Amino acid sequence: MTSANRFTITVAIIVALGGFLMGFDASVISGVVGFIETEFELTRLQLGWSVASLTLTATLAMMIAGPISDRFGRRPVLMVAAALFAVSAIYSALAPDFTSLVIARMIGGFGVGAALIIAPMYIAEIAPPAMRGRLVSFNQLNIVLGISIAFFSNYLILRLGQSGLAWAESLHLGEWAWRWMLGVEALPAILYFFALFLVPESPRWLAMHGRRDEALAVFERVADKETAAANLAAVEQSISDADDVDKVAIRELFAPAMRLVLTIGISIAILQQITGINSVFFYAPMIFEQSGVGTDASFMQAVLVGIVNLVFTVAAMLLIDKLGRRPLLGVGLAGIATCMLILSYGFGSATYTLRADADLPAGVESELLRDIYDVEYGSDVEFREALTVALGAEAFKNNESELITLAVDLNASLILFGILGFVASFAISLGPVMWVLFSELFPNRLRGLAISFAGLINSGVSFGVQLVFPWELENFGNSLTFLIYGAFALFGLVLMLRILPETRGRSLEELEDILVRK
Repeated sequence: MTSANRFTITVAIIVALGGFLMGFDASVISGVVGFIETEFELTRLQLGWSVASLTLTATLAMMIAGPISDRFGRRPVLMVAAALFAVSAIYSALAPDFTSLVIARMIGGFGVGAALIIAPMYIAEIAPPAMRGRLVSFNQLNIVLGISIAFFSNYLILRLGQSGLAWAESLHLGEWAWRWMLGVEALPAILYFFALFLVPESPRWLAMHGRRDEALAVFERVADKETAAANLAAVEQSISDADDVDKVAIRELFAPAMRLVLTIGISIAILQQITGINSVFFYAPMIFEQSGVGTDASFMQAVLVGIVNLVFTVAAMLLIDKLGRRPLLGVGLAGIATCMLILSYGFGSATYTLRADADLPAGVESELLRDIYDVEYGSDVEFREALTVALGAEAFKNNESELITLAVDLNASLILFGILGFVASFAISLGPVMWVLFSELFPNRLRGLAISFAGLINSGVSFGVQLVFPWELENFGNSLTFLIYGAFALFGLVLMLRILPETRGRSLEELEDILVRK
């Protein structure tokens, strides 16, 4: 490996840590929701808001991060994002009430949005063409790794809090488990902030701002002098050409010629979120608790979700240029639909019977449940309603997991299979393929605007799914909620097979001729 390649890879790894923080920050909340629901006495919509608020500000940050980085530079924006991650983690851990927690999460959302846009942009701008695809993929891989580590970190903190170890008790890991889950992110965030001092500014940004000598110096660190000079000349020519092109108006996206490509882009943006992936990533322990495995086992199974997500994301990266985008989407959407139908069947066939001799949680008075004992309920909604009437809303929330574990009769292995199968199907298809298609479908002149527009829709749907999921579980029940996701996946499978052409092996110009009606 040459010194130039070593330098480029090192820089890409450092910058891609922003993706790790994004994945960690987005999914760490999965281990927290059960604790804050009882501590802050939240309604299900408030619980959804505590999760979705991050996505709201992340969407805003995605809209403004690019223009801000064009003015001030890529590295300063990444450093601000790192600082926001750290502030959000510390403030979340110390939050005295629900409002403070939401504000802290929204602060982190600005970091998430900025990292999502700027980290891959920076890597693409500094990487040689032959290495660009692999190096940019570091960011996606780090996002998935961050999600996996967040699940594991939550489980580890939970177990240490129950261990009885003196040092764990001195840190109040048991009493303040959810606060430590959120606060631990400050460590990699601070590391990221200081590591960015080792990263040069993007050479293309430097060239855009007339700092030619500095741009050439950076290019010479990632390539030989002749190639560096050629790269700088190409960038300067591109800047000159861009100055001669009129600004793109958003109305051009809705021209008749763009109808097919925009339909595909919007459809895939909605499908990626409406099939429920962030319900699983952000509420995994809550879902597993509904299968009656208990709190500890639910956190452990969430770790399995992260591992499966990581493994199948790597598989998608290896297969996408060999098999193509359309086959991966077809297999993935079929798998998503199948697994969601399995989950719907698994939860739909469950029964709930609380026996009179059950070992009730501490604080639950047996006398209050006398009308419920030995009564078989055919759905989780009916069982929750009966318990709420008998115990009161607050007492039920405080003991929901334990009472469901005592009463539920279902195939927990089938539920675990359905969740892991769903994550695997998503990770090998909709997860990575959407962003690849976004970079290929849209014509050159409109690509930046079109990707931003489709990304905005994607984030908006994600926000809605996260917000209403706890409310859906409470009012629709597990079975109907997952059936709805499965129906969306089936519709998406039919739609994609009808309108999506294969893009593998075709030039961007060739795709433009196929997709854009002249």
